[in-house]
Amino acid sequence: MSMTGKVCLITGATNGIGRATAKALVEQGAELFILCRNEEKGQALLDELRSLRPDAELSLLIANLGKMADIRRAAKQFLDTGKPLHLLLNNAGVVNTERKLSADGIEETFAVNHLAYFLLTELLRERIVASAPARIVSVASEAHAFCKGVQFDDLEFARQKYKTFKVYGHSKLCNILWTRHLAKQLEGTGVTVNCVHPGAVSTGLGQQDNVIIGKVLGLVLKPFFRSPDKGAETSIYVATSTSLEGVTGEYFADCKPKRIKPWGKDDAAAEKLWSFSEAYTKTTVS
Repeated sequence: MSMTGKVCLITGATNGIGRATAKALVEQGAELFILCRNEEKGQALLDELRSLRPDAELSLLIANLGKMADIRRAAKQFLDTGKPLHLLLNNAGVVNTERKLSADGIEETFAVNHLAYFLLTELLRERIVASAPARIVSVASEAHAFCKGVQFDDLEFARQKYKTFKVYGHSKLCNILWTRHLAKQLEGTGVTVNCVHPGAVSTGLGQQDNVIIGKVLGLVLKPFFRSPDKGAETSIYVATSTSLEGVTGEYFADCKPKRIKPWGKDDAAAEKLWSFSEAYTKTTVS
């Protein structure tokens, strides 16, 4: 559908899937807020987007998604514009090859891949509801199959061997459970909440910590990866398709609903995760 007159905010758009998604949204007429960590890369993206559509309304929000104070500041900057928010696209993510802590002292994969989604969305929630019809779309992953449920006794993988794929998959399972629970909370508001699996995409994911093994893994697997443009197709579809008006609480892959593993449909775990997320972020929904 045309995104003309629609205000969108996307995280993690300076490369890979996020960059391809941002380009598509701008080409469809959207006003875009880019939330990223690196101002230089963010400005370069804005320049590229303006080359696609010179009259595009574009804004940059700078925040480290591993630092809650940054997320709060960026959300406030957006809210202070007074603009509506028709689409929030939680796209940013990390894959680490060793255990690292965020700026807040939380295991980084859990902090960036789940808690940042949760906190940013809660901070913008009232504005999104006021802007309905609106959509919240979050990038999850089939990697949720790598674990068999949420590890509430060790959410930060501090008491066990750090396994990259399991830790990443655990964070993506959290995305799915959170999406389903939020969708239920927002029923009847005109806001839909869905998540997507982009497929294995050739991006910088997994190389954030600049560890050699991360780069080697990327090179070995690159021939099997989709292009970022191909990987972004499902995000774009779920964000803009008129056929999905009113569709909420779903998980999409290849532009169609996809079956979730049983532990991704555990409503009790989703509710418990919500409580833990509130405690971590000190955010309470009234």
